Amino acid sequence: MFITFEGPEGSGKTSHISSLADWLEERGHRVLTTREPGGTPIGEQIRAVLHDLRNTEMHPRTETLLYQAARAQIVEQVIRPKLAEGYIVLCDRYADSTLAYQGYGHGQDLNVVRALIRYATGGLTPNLTLLLDVDVETGLKRKDREGEWNRLEAYDLDFHRRVRRGYLELARAEPGRWVVVDASQPWETVQETLRRAIAARLP
Repeated sequence: MFITFEGPEGSGKTSHISSLADWLEERGHRVLTTREPGGTPIGEQIRAVLHDLRNTEMHPRTETLLYQAARAQIVEQVIRPKLAEGYIVLCDRYADSTLAYQGYGHGQDLNVVRALIRYATGGLTPNLTLLLDVDVETGLKRKDREGEWNRLEAYDLDFHRRVRRGYLELARAEPGRWVVVDASQPWETVQETLRRAIAARLP
């Protein structure tokens, strides 16, 4: 089973994944956790370029293509092999992030972006996508408290609002795959909601 976690900046998805992995392993499942961009030596090098605050001149098309390069590598090197071995794969961001950030956020042609994603992933789609939704101002305040910013987080407020709207539109368009979780709730409440959503899909 391939489960992806999406959300605006500061939604807290990363903090939930390790606990969900532990919970699934306690239930007898083999679990792999990974992230995008990254998850492979090549992907981590691309991640460093994408997130570097010095790369302010990066064009949105360049950004989009770099994400697809990292994604193609993790799909073939990590995700497909582990799924074939019977693992549950938990991935911190996947293709929907590109649609939300590079598509809706930058205003690029969604059909073109989708075609690039299909090429990079070979058509691999998650079984379940969990959207941890939080309003942009709250999420960015959380990131500010953490004191670490990357190049995408530093985009202006309107960009992040477009990203969030994009996520919600994607979820409405595919209700069978997406579950939207209110990430402004206490951590324990969000974690329990995520566990219920996953448990409902497990064979």
